[in-house]
Amino acid sequence: MQDTTYFDDLETRSTDARATDQLAAVNAQLARVASAADSCLPDVGTLKDLSDLRHLPVLRKSELAKWQADAPPFGGLPVTNAAHIFQSPGPIYEPGGISHDWWRMGRFLHAVGIGADDTVQNCFGYHLTPAGMIFESGARAVGATVLPAGTGQTELQVTAARDIGTTAYAGTPDYLKVILDKADEMGVALRIKKAAVGGGALFPSLRAFYTDRGITCMQSYATADLGNIAYESSALEGMIVDEGVVVEIVTPGTGNPVAAGEVGEVVVTSLNPDYPLIRFATGDMSAVLPGTSPCGRTNMRIKGWMGRADQTTKIKGMFVRPEQVAALVAKHPEVTRARVIAKRDGEQDTMTVQLESPATNTAAYEQSVMDTLKLKGTLELKAIDALPKDGLVIEDQRSYD
Repeated sequence: MQDTTYFDDLETRSTDARATDQLAAVNAQLARVASAADSCLPDVGTLKDLSDLRHLPVLRKSELAKWQADAPPFGGLPVTNAAHIFQSPGPIYEPGGISHDWWRMGRFLHAVGIGADDTVQNCFGYHLTPAGMIFESGARAVGATVLPAGTGQTELQVTAARDIGTTAYAGTPDYLKVILDKADEMGVALRIKKAAVGGGALFPSLRAFYTDRGITCMQSYATADLGNIAYESSALEGMIVDEGVVVEIVTPGTGNPVAAGEVGEVVVTSLNPDYPLIRFATGDMSAVLPGTSPCGRTNMRIKGWMGRADQTTKIKGMFVRPEQVAALVAKHPEVTRARVIAKRDGEQDTMTVQLESPATNTAAYEQSVMDTLKLKGTLELKAIDALPKDGLVIEDQRSYD
């Protein structure tokens, strides 16, 4: 399906225009972070190209939590125009602003078809975490009216939707079905025809259920720290990266971008001047889709959520982490990729370390494996490009049934 209108002209920019604009915005963010009195990042100067981001450190949530503990509440980052402070598990604290479309969710709601004629039943939570405010801000950006419903009290949700004439839903993918089922039980006909969902998986069977009810349902990929990262359009071919972020897909445990189309961890640089997060690791896995969307939006697309990047696994009572696997590769320039496989032999754990290397003798790597992973294991040498390009650096093949 071809979209005939867009949220703004940014969505249809040329690749060169977008890269030029985003490079300027990234450099402005770097300058803001470097100038902060309590900044935890050094002044890295000016980037010449967006690809130079790969040379900057990746910021993980665990590090952000430490920064915030040392310099509360935002870890020394130069936060401005914060109207709210939210708390996420960790705890980690995030700012929230009330300027126009601060979390950039309006772009997604517009793609769903939500606008000034709609009343949105916002069933995201408003307590401590920002999800409710994120979607409310997006609804305001497209001129829609908001019922701040939150979660729970399903019978009251149905009554309110009927009395107000709710036409759109915002919330987790499965909770709309709970509301619809309760409405059926109560004999109430609802007018909801649009659904903007997130915070969980939208399974094909559930989307089909909504379609059969005459409801257009699309999903976004957003986080409390970054706001909207990517979103579906009417084309339903992957998720289009939001115009206010730069997305990289990197090998888990590193900051090194994967080859085009390979699965890796989603790392995001926010262009929001009020909260400059540089190369923030989401912990989520995805991959870049080639080409552009048939809907006419020209930004990069990703496949959506493809698992978690934190593949930390306990083997023989010891944790093995993706960062350790990355360090092992870094010790040997000729090694292009590594994979740790955990198995069971009888009642004992076993570890196999597979290395892509032109070498023919494993002896050169035995001590490195012991020093880096702190465990002995079987070494297997593989040809270059022989390991699967699925984003896994630690594979647990043990059965827990």
